[in-house]
Amino acid sequence: MMNRPLIALALLALLPLAAKADDRLSYTYVEAGYVNADGDADGFGLRGSVSFGASGMYGFAGYSEVEIDNTNIDVGLTRLGIGYAHGLSDSLDLISELAYLNADADGASSIDGYGISVGLRGSLGENFEGLVKANYTDGDGLDGDFTGTIGGQYKFNRTWGLVGEVEFGNGDQTYLLGVRASF
Repeated sequence: MMNRPLIALALLALLPLAAKADDRLSYTYVEAGYVNADGDADGFGLRGSVSFGASGMYGFAGYSEVEIDNTNIDVGLTRLGIGYAHGLSDSLDLISELAYLNADADGASSIDGYGISVGLRGSLGENFEGLVKANYTDGDGLDGDFTGTIGGQYKFNRTWGLVGEVEFGNGDQTYLLGVRASF
């Protein structure tokens, strides 16, 4: 079982840092990066998000594919969802997301499910933003897992940034390191 107090502590730690920020968050972006799952599989990931005006709503999609080490087995994960960002301040948003998930192992087996996430995303300075989320996934062939996500972006300018993220829970970790273009 995941360490829930650790996620709560991370959420609380982000609050005072967000007060230093002076840049608005963008929910319209595309990114590509390297993905590593538990040190036993690596590959690539593509993600994107589009903001629906000033409503706070946004849609997102992502695809990642990893090859399990010492095998020829590729596992693809597709996410398609909708989110809502509620501004707590000019530099801190409370986010909630609902997503459809599909995991496919070389076409041999496919698992469908859903994911729910709640967290905070905030500017931590002119060139840095942070993210912390609590996640729950369940569905056909899934046992209902809680995970946590911690991430950040270093912004080179208004458009380009370097992103890093780790999702952890039940002894598993998935890492992402990539480049984002925000619009």
